[in-house]
Amino acid sequence: MPVKKRVVLHFPRILLDKPIMSRLVKDYDLEFSILRAMVTPRERGLLVLELLGYEERYDAAMAYLSDLGVDVQPLDQDIVRHEEKCIHCGACTSVCPAGALSLDRETMEVVFNPTLCVACERCIPACPTNAMEVHFDDD
Repeated sequence: MPVKKRVVLHFPRILLDKPIMSRLVKDYDLEFSILRAMVTPRERGLLVLELLGYEERYDAAMAYLSDLGVDVQPLDQDIVRHEEKCIHCGACTSVCPAGALSLDRETMEVVFNPTLCVACERCIPACPTNAMEVHFDDD
């Protein structure tokens, strides 16, 4: 049974010119969608990916990346919603293209589903109380 997972990959500068993504496709039979990419030449790289493949192949690919020195994290570790700051105004729901932020019509509260989040960061400037944070930088 195929699995779909969203991950954040932090690449050290020594790996920026290596064909790592093609190895994920060719050797581990993974399909990927790039949700976000940030590369600073000769410094570091960051990819936010949605990966699709079989669990055992996915696990082997993640081990391969770790062995290379790529820091691999689930996407939802980098997306933080501070419930105590949220006033449930719904401003974030209107800018969320993936539907990760929605308004529960019964309770009139904002609901965050991190499995739908594509880390576009549109919610951050939309939120008047700074209830959403994205932590991609590991500097």
